[in-house]
Amino acid sequence: MRAIRRFTVRPVLPASLSALGVLAGNLRWSWHPPTQELFASIDPQAWEAVHRDPVRLLAALAPERLDELAADEAFASRLDALAADLDAYLTSERWYARQSGDLPRSVAYFSPEYGITAVLPQYSGGLGILAGDHLKAASDLGIPVIGVGLLYRHGYFKQSLNRDGWQQETYPVLDPDELPLSVLREADGSRAEVRLPLPDGPDLLAHVYVAQVGRVPLLLLDTDVEENSQHYRDVTDRLYGGNSEHRLRQELLLGVGGVKALRAWSRLTGAPEPEVFHTNEGHAGFLGVERIRELTVAPEGPHLDFDTALEISRASTVFTTHTPVPAGIDRFPRDLVAQYFGGTGSPTPDVPLERVLALGAEDYEGGDPGVFNMAVMGFRLAQRANGVSQLHGHVSRGMFNGLWPAFDEAEVPITSITNGVHAPTWVAPEILDLVSGRGVDLDSDDTDPAFAVVDQIGDREVWDLKRTLRERLVLEARRRLDASAAKRGFATAERSWTQMALDPDVLTIGFARRVPTYKRLTLMLRDPARLKRLLLDPERPIQLVIAGKSHPADETGKRLIQEMVRFADDPEVRHRIAFLPNYDIAMAQPLYPGCDVWLNNPLRPYEACGTSGMKAALNGGLNLSILDGWWDEWFDGENGWAIPSADGLDDADRRDDLEATALYDLIENEVAPRFYERNDDGVPERWLQMVRHTLRTLGPKVLATRQVRDYVRQLYAPAAASAHALNGDHAGAREAAGWKQRVRAGWPGVRVEHVESHGVGDSPQVGARVNVRAFVALGDLVPEDVVVQVVHGRVTGDDELVGTSLAPMARVESYEGNRHRFDVDLPLDRSGSFGYTVRVVPQHPSLASVAELGLVAVPA
Repeated sequence: MRAIRRFTVRPVLPASLSALGVLAGNLRWSWHPPTQELFASIDPQAWEAVHRDPVRLLAALAPERLDELAADEAFASRLDALAADLDAYLTSERWYARQSGDLPRSVAYFSPEYGITAVLPQYSGGLGILAGDHLKAASDLGIPVIGVGLLYRHGYFKQSLNRDGWQQETYPVLDPDELPLSVLREADGSRAEVRLPLPDGPDLLAHVYVAQVGRVPLLLLDTDVEENSQHYRDVTDRLYGGNSEHRLRQELLLGVGGVKALRAWSRLTGAPEPEVFHTNEGHAGFLGVERIRELTVAPEGPHLDFDTALEISRASTVFTTHTPVPAGIDRFPRDLVAQYFGGTGSPTPDVPLERVLALGAEDYEGGDPGVFNMAVMGFRLAQRANGVSQLHGHVSRGMFNGLWPAFDEAEVPITSITNGVHAPTWVAPEILDLVSGRGVDLDSDDTDPAFAVVDQIGDREVWDLKRTLRERLVLEARRRLDASAAKRGFATAERSWTQMALDPDVLTIGFARRVPTYKRLTLMLRDPARLKRLLLDPERPIQLVIAGKSHPADETGKRLIQEMVRFADDPEVRHRIAFLPNYDIAMAQPLYPGCDVWLNNPLRPYEACGTSGMKAALNGGLNLSILDGWWDEWFDGENGWAIPSADGLDDADRRDDLEATALYDLIENEVAPRFYERNDDGVPERWLQMVRHTLRTLGPKVLATRQVRDYVRQLYAPAAASAHALNGDHAGAREAAGWKQRVRAGWPGVRVEHVESHGVGDSPQVGARVNVRAFVALGDLVPEDVVVQVVHGRVTGDDELVGTSLAPMARVESYEGNRHRFDVDLPLDRSGSFGYTVRVVPQHPSLASVAELGLVAVPA
């Protein structure tokens, strides 16, 4: 029989053990090995049975065991020490408090998914893992971040395989009472509510759960509320599921409801209102519309006009784009968005429909007028935006150049902050112990850890540790292979081989990630016979550990998984290659340390960043990757291997053939020989030289603490300064909005009428100076509204300027009709081709970039 209701009864801990509840309730335990060890010591078998979840462990303990623990003085001493350590972590002054400047008192960070720990399965892949690492690093640095997301009743999905190797999805129900969450409550003890008007009925009601991520609260909205109708309760049913309308409702709840949840949090806890809003991808973009509603029509608001409110909202918003392909962007039918915002029951009542629709309109060359683009809205509602690697920033500026068509790609206002990973989460505890014994703290909140300490550790110690970690991975892989084979229907006698699969002394290559087509899971199968030779080489064999999920609706991705599984099922090679289903954080944590090489072979340039290789590097692994994402900027020839890319080819099959051959060649001729080349002590000296170099050079770069510091310095602090300048009595915002309206209206009258140069002859030499004069008509604008610049650089054969520099021109004369002469002297400081042009762009203190308005005037 089925239960009509379920709930979890939590234990009543003895007073002397109350700190166990505190430790279990703060997710810092997920990256703090001593706390994990304490919970494991309570009951090692139960700890494994509940998948290392402290909340479920405590719920499973018998009263007699609690009494035993309460009477155990040694345990009580450890518990008190760890409780004091957590308190010190939460209350001590950390990096952010020691910074100077105009910093935000609070930053709201919105993401549709968060990968913090396997026991809180609210993530599908890299976007969520990045968000989780962002919160953890912000906590370590003491940055006042508040996370905002949704609580999905089913999470993403659990993956298994059928006998034929086809992916199977299941959606276990998550009980919030069994998760490390608390409920946000009103002063009277009732649950805090977020209400969202919707056009098809009564308000959508959501409750707010709080996950405490170290010092950072994460607010998760849940619509599985009894007062909601079933289709409303299903809004937060699963991550990335449902049709377009279902996704739109989720994104409205995340953006609009998320702002409401933040207001409730500040009201109930006294936490400062966020001064900067950071949206991780476009899913939360509607937060900007809600903030405009608060400033324009909300009864308690200042009742500003739309454009003034837009200035205030934009100035304090940061938008991070993660996708390098248009197919990865959420685009809703324009009519569907109009249905939700156009009448009674709008989630942002009285905000003009036409203004909302304009925010997401693809009203540029090549755009689709029938869709509402969430990324486009993200850019229009955020004054500052970034990609997640240098190459991805370049790709994004090209993708979205249509929003700023008058500017070259280099000046499109999308910067780059390369992702990082949270070392305490992803580095093996044994490695943490090894370096901490030499005074290095990878949990440092101040300066980057001294990774050069690796040179103080002997080759034998490093090599033996890597062997230990490889053996742990082999044992874990065997366990998972056996469990998977059993679930696929293989009898015990048919799966005895799983206990001999893989070898802790064989070169181990890891490949694990989501399985969209562009990540090319099966590139390594391009020549199966050659791959078999590599796997079975009698002197220098390799072994592959592979994992990955395909979206349930992606039939192509599922076929790729099936192809890989069928190859791995071959009795000839199955001891050398393992596909492990249900890739998640719990699997990843032993996988990265246990691999010697991390493989990544996407179609360049479709990998926005790809942080899995960073995690491998921090664990002494070497990368073998296409030059894409972060590897494109940080590969130096000694920290791994770059797979040559054939991304200029139009023939996809030919490209795959070439790149697969290059992959095989590198493994056969460079990777495997170096791994198996041993000295008299049985240690691969040249291999370990690469490992040491990787840790010294990549270690400080790939840290999430470096990433989050970059966000503070490059985006959060400037956004806060802009917001503070505009948001006092709103006079600054009104002036900026009025100025923009006036400049846009007057820009058709701005013309560069004539340009001339003086001072050089037909054969100029290095050291000469050229005087450039521009005669500019400003129409209805004034000289203070603009800056006139010379753009100069080398010239290609078709007269395109490359490698350009800018020089401002000074106004020297004015004439009738609001015409002016601007001059500048340019030094000719290098030989070769030289060219220039003149342009006029708007200037104002509120602009973060000259391209912000998309306006420029150049000679006709």
